[in-house]
Amino acid sequence: MSSRQSRETDSAYTFDDLAVVMGTYNEEDAIATVLEDIETVTGGRAEVVCVDGSSDRTPDIAREHGGTVIEQEPQGYGVAVRAAVLAPERPVVVTTDCDDTYPMGRLPDFLEEINDGADVVSGDRLYYGADEMPGLNKLGNELFALLASVAMGKRVHDTTTGMRAYRRELLHKIRWTENTGLSAELLMRPLMRGYDVRERPIEYDERKGETKLDPFEGGAAIAKSILKVAVEERLR
Repeated sequence: MSSRQSRETDSAYTFDDLAVVMGTYNEEDAIATVLEDIETVTGGRAEVVCVDGSSDRTPDIAREHGGTVIEQEPQGYGVAVRAAVLAPERPVVVTTDCDDTYPMGRLPDFLEEINDGADVVSGDRLYYGADEMPGLNKLGNELFALLASVAMGKRVHDTTTGMRAYRRELLHKIRWTENTGLSAELLMRPLMRGYDVRERPIEYDERKGETKLDPFEGGAAIAKSILKVAVEERLR
């Protein structure tokens, strides 16, 4: 399927067609900055959706900044993000994290790539070195990308980035099954099905607040998801 065939419209998308979505969990230290950056970059025209299971003020802060909050019991990263990407009605959906690590200033560039025909635009944090990323996390992300590349037979550079732009119809055509490994799945399934998937370098900053992912337990779950998704897609 070509990206041109899968487009909902021939007109260029603008910020009025954009939804920025995220799973949120106890990120009251950072979420205001993220939402303010989105508002500044898009002139307040982008929809913001947060799927939240927090016990702190995160959902209140999101609402104060105009975000739509969908509350759910904490069930893991993928459950929240899957609900977030499927919620908006707007034709372009961008995922990000709520810890202020991703550059919202790149939203115009991602939207331009979608208008150029991309189905998925994936931010590559490792291209510039990701010096603000903890060393163990960086090594893990490099190994995930290598594993996914070998499993798919297609080279990818950052399998687990949290910042991507998608065409909405793609998100609804594919059945998403993973939890901790959802970020890898959101890249791998479209790529293995022949969609126009583009990786683009992005900057990556030190996170605000504490990470919620155990590097060993989470890393094993991600690696398992990468292999599972690759096998399933090869058998389609």
